[in-house]
Amino acid sequence: MQFFVDNFDILRDAFLQTLLLTVLAGVLALVLGVVLATMRVSPIPPLRGLATFYVETFRNTPLTVVFFFVIFGLPQIDTVVSFFTGAVIAVGMYTAAFVAEAVRSGINSVSPGQAEAARALGLGFGQSLREVVLPQAFRTVVPPLGSVFIAMAKNTSIAAGFSVSELSSTLPRLVNANAGDLLVVLLAVVVGYMIITVPMAYAVNRLERRVAILR
Repeated sequence: MQFFVDNFDILRDAFLQTLLLTVLAGVLALVLGVVLATMRVSPIPPLRGLATFYVETFRNTPLTVVFFFVIFGLPQIDTVVSFFTGAVIAVGMYTAAFVAEAVRSGINSVSPGQAEAARALGLGFGQSLREVVLPQAFRTVVPPLGSVFIAMAKNTSIAAGFSVSELSSTLPRLVNANAGDLLVVLLAVVVGYMIITVPMAYAVNRLERRVAILR
């Protein structure tokens, strides 16, 4: 307990930084992912091609490379962002590709008759997607989206290598200062991540049961 008392401020600040990074990157990933998913099912070929290129590129590129591009590549085109902002952008853009595929699978699972009925009522592509298809699609993709965001929360640890003071970045400092408490240091960091991911998993399970009843 003395270790936690002595290092509470460090652990608290790192946890809050990780939590904030997770929330902001998650919002970016969700918004961008839904836009990409709608582009992939769009009747306009250039939009489908652009979204497909984005998704395939980011799904097959290591997140560390995305970090390097955002943190060190953007300044080459006179766009400089802070390390934390760069981490949000990198994690959000990377995760958006996986969100897009999950949402697209949900869209494809909706019966074509639903879209046809919407068109028969005079709704355009955007309206039918927004009012009819997407609400039903989201009900089917709660579990995969939950898995994507839980993985994203753990992926934020890569930000430690790019000067972002999140949970993983505290490991070397705490280990050096508390060499005799290595297991306690590791446990503290693991517990920090679990405080974020376990409630997320619980919320996903609750939401999945709720939408199952609605269906």
